[in-house]
Amino acid sequence: MADTEEENLQSQIDEIEALSSIYGDDWCVIDEAARIFCIKISNSLDKPEWTLCLQVILPPEYPATAPPLYQLNAPWLRGEDRMTLSNYLEDIFLQNLGDSILYQWVEKIREFLVEKSKTSDSGPTLKVATEETEADDDDELLNDLFANAAVIGHLDAFEDTEREVPAIVHGLPISDRRSTFQAHLAPVRSPAQVKQVLNKLYENKKIASATHNIYSYRIYSKKTHSFIQDCEDDGETAAGKRLLHLMQILDVKDVMVVVSRWYGGILLGPDRFKHINNCARNILVEHNYSSSADESCKHGKNKSNSKEGKKRTEH
Repeated sequence: MADTEEENLQSQIDEIEALSSIYGDDWCVIDEAARIFCIKISNSLDKPEWTLCLQVILPPEYPATAPPLYQLNAPWLRGEDRMTLSNYLEDIFLQNLGDSILYQWVEKIREFLVEKSKTSDSGPTLKVATEETEADDDDELLNDLFANAAVIGHLDAFEDTEREVPAIVHGLPISDRRSTFQAHLAPVRSPAQVKQVLNKLYENKKIASATHNIYSYRIYSKKTHSFIQDCEDDGETAAGKRLLHLMQILDVKDVMVVVSRWYGGILLGPDRFKHINNCARNILVEHNYSSSADESCKHGKNKSNSKEGKKRTEH
C-alpha cells in the first residue's frame, strides 16, 4: 500500500513537471501540498477565441486506481457541451486505467475547442445577459471552488462512483413576466454524485436548453467533520453564491439543488434572486431538508450568533 502511494506520488510529480514544461504560463499551481492545479486551454495560441479553464485535484490513488477530481469553467460552457466534455474525460480515464492522463485530457479539450471554432460562425456565445451587470470578482473563482473542505475530503469523491444516480425530484415552477423558474433536488454524498445528477438533468432537453441552470450543494464529510460545498452561477451573476448562502442558513446537508431559469425577454432585476431562492427553499422544505422557511431562517440567525455553532459548520 505504502509502495503504491509512493509510486503514485512520483508519477504525479513527473507528470506535473512535464505539463509545466509543455504549457508554460498556462499551467498554474494552486496548492502544491493539496495537489491542486489548473490550466487554461484555448483553440489557438495565436488567436484564442474558445477558452476554458480545467482545474484538477489529484488524489493519492491517482493514477493507479482513481481519476483526478476536475472542474470545467468557461462563461460559454453550457449543459450539452459540458456533458460532452465530461464524457470524453471519463472515457479517456477508463481506456487508460493506471496511466497518467492529464496530457490526454488537455489535448482532448483543445481538440474539442478547435472543432467548436470550425463549426461556429462566430466566437463563443456567452450566457444570455438577462439582467444588469453586477459586481462579481472573477479572480475569486478558484478560491470559491477549492477553499473549502473538498480539498481535505476529496477522497469522498470516489466512494459513490459505482452507485446509481440519486433520485431527482422537481419542484413547482414559478413564472413572472414570461420568465420561468423551477427547482430540482437530489440527495448527494460526494462530488461524484453531483456530477451524475447534473449529467442526468442535462439529458432532459428542456432543462439543458434553460438560459441558466444555477446549482449549489452541501455535503457533510464525517472524515473531516466539515462541509464539502460548491456552487455554479451558470451565467446568472452571483446567483450560485446566493443559493449556497440560503442552504447554509437553512443548515441543510447531503443535498444539491439546481434551479433552472428560462428567460422570457423582460428584465426582472433583483426579483430573479427572490424567485431562485423561493424555488430552492420550497423544494427543500417540501422534502424535509428544512423544517419551514420561517423556522429555518430563525435557526440560521440564532446559529450565526453562536460561536460554538460556527465551529460545527464550515472550516
